[in-house]
Amino acid sequence: MQQNKQLPDIANTRTHSATNSLRWVGMEAIAVPLTLASENGGQQQVTAKANIYVSLDDPSAKGIHMSRLHRRLNQLENNFCDKAQLDSLLHEIVSSQGEISKSAKIELSFDFCLAKSSLLSDESGFQSYEVRISGEHHNGKNSYKLALTVPYSSTCPCSAALSRQLLAEAIDTQFVDGQINKQDLLSWVQATSVATPHSQRSYAYLNLSLRDDQWPSLKSLISQTEATLATPVQTMVKRRDEQDFARLNAENLMFCEDAARKLKAMLEHCDWVQDYWFKVEHQESLHAHNAVVIDTKFSPITERIFEL
Repeated sequence: MQQNKQLPDIANTRTHSATNSLRWVGMEAIAVPLTLASENGGQQQVTAKANIYVSLDDPSAKGIHMSRLHRRLNQLENNFCDKAQLDSLLHEIVSSQGEISKSAKIELSFDFCLAKSSLLSDESGFQSYEVRISGEHHNGKNSYKLALTVPYSSTCPCSAALSRQLLAEAIDTQFVDGQINKQDLLSWVQATSVATPHSQRSYAYLNLSLRDDQWPSLKSLISQTEATLATPVQTMVKRRDEQDFARLNAENLMFCEDAARKLKAMLEHCDWVQDYWFKVEHQESLHAHNAVVIDTKFSPITERIFEL
């Protein structure tokens, strides 16, 4: 009969050579299920990828207790994932390491899915948004950051003006008489495509440092961002929805600078945002390159803190 044996624990031994403390030690890309607040007071289950770290402050410790981190992380499966739960998790992560760690950090990346109705018809579909929540425990305090990607549509104002000019010139060429029959003009316009403005799928990348108070729901933040930009991308559409989407774009022509100023004004009025870094990216159909704007609330050093 095989006897019970005590397995060696090399990581728990002390190092005798000269060494240093380490800022972050941990694991990355761990799968973990989360329960988040969703629409109308409901809940949404998502599968996240988690990065989890602790500081190795004891220079004589050979390593950290990784299995203890994993065990605490797994607790997210059975609990509602909100600020209170993440506060508790960060505290438990540090406590799990005994005296060798004083700081902890966790990053949760996932897709958040929302139901979206069509503009005019009774159709609907689902859209996902890339989200990353990161929390850090340092010097006895917790701080959090939220990264969110929101797609939208943008139509170039310059291209729209150039297209209108070509249309006016074509009407002037087609109708040479001083008087134009209204029905003839309508029939010609409906049958003729002279020029179309170039549009592009665009993205707003928000990286927000959160104040230590009540956070907004992801749904409300997404809805506020899409309402600010005014041209959110659609899911399932019929022809009347597609036509209304074209109307929305015509009413909200914008360069990337216009979109950036809208977002900046929105963020400046969000009292739960302590600091921000954001980028708007218009993936142009005219060029093989993108038009972008990057801005921060405070100093440019913030960009290095938040950039994905």
